[in-house]
Amino acid sequence: MGVLSDQDQFVCDRCGNASPTVCERGRIDLMAKLCDGCWNKLANEMAEVDGATAAPRPDPDPNDVSWIEPPFCPRCGALVRVYPTNYDRWVSLATVELPAKDVPEAFRWRLTPLPTRSRIATDIVAVRVRGVDPLPSEPVVPAHRMMCVPDRDGP
Repeated sequence: MGVLSDQDQFVCDRCGNASPTVCERGRIDLMAKLCDGCWNKLANEMAEVDGATAAPRPDPDPNDVSWIEPPFCPRCGALVRVYPTNYDRWVSLATVELPAKDVPEAFRWRLTPLPTRSRIATDIVAVRVRGVDPLPSEPVVPAHRMMCVPDRDGP
């Protein structure tokens, strides 16, 4: 992980090429150094599997004090929460937490504050619950696509 080449550049852990674009990727340290091409391919594959296909939130102008409307699902019209994932893609989540026993494995997410030196969380990242199953009563945030019921009058 993070091997240096002869040209003092890091080597991509996936393809083995040395490139100036090789660096640690993701919002949470993934312990892997990847080039741009390998990172985009990996992140897009993960997003497709996880259903993280939401558009990013707009970046507000610091001088604009107008209200930013909360996002709505275009299929059902329900209010959603859009968060970045740990692999730099965006996911629409439900607005409520549910016990893990009520949410199928494929739709379980947790909201995790990014590690900072401050005790105040400055940004939150959505992380899929994998590996160790949560306790049945433990709260998780379901992906909105689990709860989405398309409006019959809509598209």
